[in-house]
Amino acid sequence: MQPGGQFDMQAILAQAQQMQQHIMDAQAQLAEAEFTGAAGGGLVTATVSGTGELVGLVIQPAAADPDDTETLADLVVAAVRTANAEAQKAAADTMGPLAGGLPGLPGLGM
Repeated sequence: MQPGGQFDMQAILAQAQQMQQHIMDAQAQLAEAEFTGAAGGGLVTATVSGTGELVGLVIQPAAADPDDTETLADLVVAAVRTANAEAQKAAADTMGPLAGGLPGLPGLGM
């Protein structure tokens, strides 16, 4: 703050620009990351990107019972959910500190 209780707008803008760059870097890092989830003791394995896009699915032959496709479907859903949960956790861990805002401004951080 400057004398008289006014904010230094140049400093605030510089902090905002730096924060924006950190956020963009973190988003790029997450987009390149891959997360894996498995179900049925590894019978089905799903891989998602950091943005949650399904990029791979491996189904072991033992999981492919033509008389029980419901179980296979459940395993696929569970594996994808697990992989997405890992991606979301990584995103929260990566982006969480950046969501704190600008220090010293009411409503924009501590």
